[in-house]
Amino acid sequence: MRKREYDEDDVRIRPGKGSRPRTRIRPAHEDAVEGFVVAVDRGRYTCLVEPPKKDSRIVVAMKARELGRKGIVVGDRVALVGDVSGDSDTLARVVRVEPRSSMLRRSADDTDNTDGIERPVVANADQLVIVTALADPPPRPRMIDRMLVAAFDADIEPMLCLTKADLSSPEDLVSLYAPLGVPYVVLHKGGPLDEVRHRLLDRVSVLVGHSGVGKSTLVNALVPDANRAVSHVNAVTGRGRHTSTSAVALELPEGGWIIDTPGVRSFGLAHVSVETVLAGFPDLVEGTVECPKGCSHLGEECALDAWVEAGHADPARLVSLRRLLASREGAADDD
Repeated sequence: MRKREYDEDDVRIRPGKGSRPRTRIRPAHEDAVEGFVVAVDRGRYTCLVEPPKKDSRIVVAMKARELGRKGIVVGDRVALVGDVSGDSDTLARVVRVEPRSSMLRRSADDTDNTDGIERPVVANADQLVIVTALADPPPRPRMIDRMLVAAFDADIEPMLCLTKADLSSPEDLVSLYAPLGVPYVVLHKGGPLDEVRHRLLDRVSVLVGHSGVGKSTLVNALVPDANRAVSHVNAVTGRGRHTSTSAVALELPEGGWIIDTPGVRSFGLAHVSVETVLAGFPDLVEGTVECPKGCSHLGEECALDAWVEAGHADPARLVSLRRLLASREGAADDD
């Protein structure tokens, strides 16, 4: 579905004269223990070591040289060697990153004057929780659309978490995304969190949203000892201030994990193909057979209009598809 993309691991540089001959043989590290990366800070990886027993412990590690420039992100499952006792002032080594089940990515931007390089957000999440306020600040549907496209690309199940329902009704936003079948929860200040806890139970969920929507407040309510900083919305700009400066994984008391991420003001999709977005609309895929080659599905030449008019799919589904494709093409986010 996606073109082969190259990274730094595909480049082989010959050693200079006088360097020690290198070998392709690498140690197996059969004595390595499994770790779960819960935070990343300036080349240090905070990992939860999870042995079969109940003595799970936090270990700080650095990346082994043999990994080269391979990136490690929150949510990664890694293999650790060295001092894995978790004692103060000890440092282990990450010698292997296990295969990932998913990788949530975003690009810096979609415009022509940027590189479009993918920025990894988190690894191995199975649910993307899009946190958006219903007021103060107002919802930004275009931003939500972009995050939904990123979820389709990563094969992660999306969910809408609508906060501040005590300030505005959720009906309009819920009806906008009803054709997509995206599950949602509605929260209001001081209200119960039973439904959102149920949907997070025994899953690895990544929380994403722009600043000021109440994401950190939600995290503190779900994990009382999280102590995530909370911000207020600027009365002039209607935007919040970034308070979470890095992603961190937190274990839920009932079971499961939530990964809190810094607030975002853009979510580039330059790395996502049209086919990836279409995969989220299986009822429309067959209708694209008659489309001209290279069809963007946004113009008058698209065959999907006739397909929908013939009664093969709900018109609202086509509207949703085109809204997502427009987001991918770089349509401006809502103010």
